[in-house]
Parts: sequence; C-alpha cells; structure tokens
Amino acid sequence: MRQGVLSAVLGVAAVAFVAAPLTSFAGGTIAGKVTYAGKAEQKEFLFSKFPNPKFCPKNPHKELMDGDKRFLKQIEVGKDGGLKNAVVAVIDVEDKAFVDGYKGTEVVAEFCEFLPFAGVVVNTKNFHVENNDADADDPKSVLGVLHNPHSFTVKGTSSATGFNIGLAKKGDKLDKPVMFRGGAEKDGFYRLQCDQHEFMQGFFLPVSSPHFAVVKEDGSFEIKDVPAGKHKVVAWHPFAAKGKKVEFDVDVTEGGTATLKAEIK
Repeated sequence: MRQGVLSAVLGVAAVAFVAAPLTSFAGGTIAGKVTYAGKAEQKEFLFSKFPNPKFCPKNPHKELMDGDKRFLKQIEVGKDGGLKNAVVAVIDVEDKAFVDGYKGTEVVAEFCEFLPFAGVVVNTKNFHVENNDADADDPKSVLGVLHNPHSFTVKGTSSATGFNIGLAKKGDKLDKPVMFRGGAEKDGFYRLQCDQHEFMQGFFLPVSSPHFAVVKEDGSFEIKDVPAGKHKVVAWHPFAAKGKKVEFDVDVTEGGTATLKAEIK
C-alpha cells in the first residue's frame, strides 16, 4: 500500500515536472557602459545675477558651486571615460501597454536645481514639476522661492515651448502633457529650464517602451526583460555629440545578456 502511494506521488511529480519548465524567461538583458571620447564641459553662472543669491548656494551638491559661481555640468566624464547622465534605450519596440499606463515624468525643484538632470518622457503623457523651495531667512521667499519651469521640445537647432508656468510657493506644482508634433520625438528631446534661474536645467529622452536606462555615475547601465531578437539601441546625452543619438545594433538572446560598449564621440 505504501508502495502504491509512493508511485502515485512520483507520478504526480513527473507530470508537474513536464508541465512546468525548469526556467522561465521574459527576454534577455542588455548591459554595458556609455563612454565619451571628449572632455568634461561646464557652463559658469554667477549667483549674484539671479534671484535668491543667498538661498541657491545652500544646495548640498557642493561640486556645483565655488563661492559665487554656479556650474551647469554639461558633460561629466568619470573613470575610464564613463559618461554621466546618458540615457540608453531600445528604439524599435513600441509597447502600447507601457505608453497607456505611463504615469508621467516627475521633476522637483530643490535648492535651485531640477532633479533629475536627465531622464525620459513619453509623448502626450504628463510632465510633473513640483517646487520644494522656500527660504525662511528671506521675507520675500518665506512661502516659496519663485521658480518658472519652461519646457521645450527640441529637434536639431529648432525648439518649441511646451509650457511656461511660474511656481511661486513651496508645494506648488504643474502637470502638463508632453507634446511632440510631426514625429519630432523620433529625433528630438525634451528640455526644461527655469526662467528665474538659468542654471536650473533638465533633459529628457522620449521613449515608447520600458526598455531604457539612465546610466549610473560611472556610465554603466542594465536593461532587463528586453524581447529576444535583434534590436536598435541608442545612447544619448543632451550635450555630448551635440545631443545626437548614437545608434547600435544589439542581438538579445532569450535569458542571456548582450554586452554593449556604447561610445559617444
């Protein structure tokens, strides 16, 4: 009797083993590093020429400042040429479910800096900006430091305003859809600048699937769950290579990892 029970158990286990494969994959991974062949670049501003010259230098990112000088780190190059703030994206996959469910791009203004500096947007989906700044030491800014987020859709040398809205108080926010027209999102990008503080800027690559990554500090990245097959992948940075996307061919295997060494010149 015990032998019969054991046989039945083994039989059920065998059926389960046949029905369920040992490993289930949802595509593969693209991993690598974005490097830049050129040198670091930065633009210099003086706090004294802009509003809130005492508050803005309180920014905790001290590498952005030197006395009264505020730097916009246009290109940052790390060890082994790793390019900070680059974005990598698979461009030949359009995921309707991802686009329909995209909740919007989130940006905050903190200590006179837009965060993040680099990211992604989805065409026709919302772009959120919230003002987190107030200065208790300035009677004019106790309720909030005035920021004026001004967005642009950029393609080549031309750009068009998306929105231009002042956020006067801490906690003020805006929600406006990203609007690329005429297919401009294929070649363009989205730029954000504060009209009160020019050194506050942010840059965003349009995407149509979840298969993208903003690189780490050293330029490395990993994109998981990419459908198996041959794909077109771009590496992009708003200032390196004059903001042009650099395209690569990548072959992704089911359950495997494709290595991409993406050099931007």
